[in-house]
Amino acid sequence: MSEHPPLSHSDEADLAALADGRLDPARRAGLEQRAEEDPALAGAIARQRAGLSAITAAADSTSAPMALRARVEAMQREAAAPRRSRTPRLPSLRRWWPAAGLVTAAALGLVFVLFLGGGPTADTVLAAAVRPPVAAVSLDPNQPALLQEEVEGVAFPNYAAKFGWQADGTRTDTLQERETRTVFYRLSGQDLAYTIVAGDALGVPDGAKRSVRDGVVLHSFNDGGRTAVTWTRDGRTCVLSGTDVPVATLLELAAWKAKGAVEF
Repeated sequence: MSEHPPLSHSDEADLAALADGRLDPARRAGLEQRAEEDPALAGAIARQRAGLSAITAAADSTSAPMALRARVEAMQREAAAPRRSRTPRLPSLRRWWPAAGLVTAAALGLVFVLFLGGGPTADTVLAAAVRPPVAAVSLDPNQPALLQEEVEGVAFPNYAAKFGWQADGTRTDTLQERETRTVFYRLSGQDLAYTIVAGDALGVPDGAKRSVRDGVVLHSFNDGGRTAVTWTRDGRTCVLSGTDVPVATLLELAAWKAKGAVEF
């Protein structure tokens, strides 16, 4: 099969946002209009839609254990390392949406773990943590302790100045009709994923350990080799997780209030 013509970084970012349902309607209309005159772009959109349809159909009847998701996470980190050095924060769409006709069982198996059966719980939200960021984050110009990214008024913290964790990208997902947003942080080669879930708070995973830091009730747990902490901010479930990150670090970050700037 011939190699598909490469797309610009801007087009890849727009297609990734289109896949997540985040693309601005005006940019979406412009993208589709350009596709009418650009066969390469039209083909990329068609492949993305074909892959998405196949994945969604298969995911409707498929779920996967977190242990499998952990193995996928390790594979993703290994595959992403060289690409990240070349094009930071901008994953290629071709990594995620297979060409029509090439959606093999193995390829689908990689994506099944990202769409979970059953209702969402704090631990199933970890599925969003093993997906790549698709957009850059922005700092809040009025409050250095916050990012502009938020879910229903609950803003993500900016850990850089206080703790050294740099916000590295963001993505949105829908898990069982619940919108989630995840911001990724990096420090010395380690990664953290901070997910906020829209709507009412989710249940605490069975066996989670309860802690209280600075008046904040936190529950820590391990799932498939990933350490996580869950808590609520303004009634919204938050999940902070990482691999090979001490639980004490997660608890400290989760409970950080930045002298009231990070609201609970």
